[in-house]
Amino acid sequence: METPLPAIGKRVLSSALTDIYAKELHVCEQEDQFELWLMDMDDALERFHATVPGESAEKLDFSADSLKNVEAFILRSYERVEDLRKPSEVLVWDGLTRYVGETFRKNLGGIWFIDYSDKKNAFYGLPQLKNMRGQSAQICPMTLVSASVDRRRGDFIYTVFENIRKRGEA
Repeated sequence: METPLPAIGKRVLSSALTDIYAKELHVCEQEDQFELWLMDMDDALERFHATVPGESAEKLDFSADSLKNVEAFILRSYERVEDLRKPSEVLVWDGLTRYVGETFRKNLGGIWFIDYSDKKNAFYGLPQLKNMRGQSAQICPMTLVSASVDRRRGDFIYTVFENIRKRGEA
């Protein structure tokens, strides 16, 4: 025979279950949003391509070398990371993220994923790539784009790509 929970215990348990269900629902909604983001990939890349000026746009062919052109566009467009993060730039940043990620994925394999399991993870809730040939660390194209603005090298993203590619060939 089970011992009945006191009323306060029932409320605590009910509250805990409500919190668990709410979190699961929130994660499901987030995962649904990510699936929509993935389904919009081709159209979003077309929209991004349309925002890139003529000569630069012609060089967007998903090759490793195109990453240098993308980074040149980034550095011409943004002096500081804060400029990239402005609400008016969200669609461009998204397009850059998608282009960089798809260039990695098309050349190195792998898949897009998003992780909601560890809020302490630096890439929590951000689109990432996994299972690429030569990959030894988490890769988040969005942060590669913002880091390229901060580092201002002109070949940062390309260098990350090449390092992964070389590890995959070894």
